[in-house]
Amino acid sequence: MNDEVTQYINKTQPWQIEVCEKLRAMIDQTVPGVEERLQYGKPHYLKNGHYAAVIAVAKAKVSFMVFNAADVPEVKGFLRAMGNGERKTVDITEGQDVDFGALAGILGKTSAAL
Repeated sequence: MNDEVTQYINKTQPWQIEVCEKLRAMIDQTVPGVEERLQYGKPHYLKNGHYAAVIAVAKAKVSFMVFNAADVPEVKGFLRAMGNGERKTVDITEGQDVDFGALAGILGKTSAAL
């Protein structure tokens, strides 16, 4: 666990801290040897020096983005493409039920080749 990432998370709203900590644990369990660091002002997760995921907190949401996701289909209302589709993002809002198992499955698939 990176102290800078912990500080970033702890500056957010209580519900966002809970979501971020669950995402953080899910990433750690899903990506063996993952490196956690604060980069560009947000928690980034790398495997073998390659980006695997990012957590970004905004005023009313927590965004979770995976990289290397060109082969992962968008899911309307859940998973949306960013840029050319290499990145996919899930936006989580307060009180929303989050399927962390589904996110782990996506992350496992996108980080497997790293």
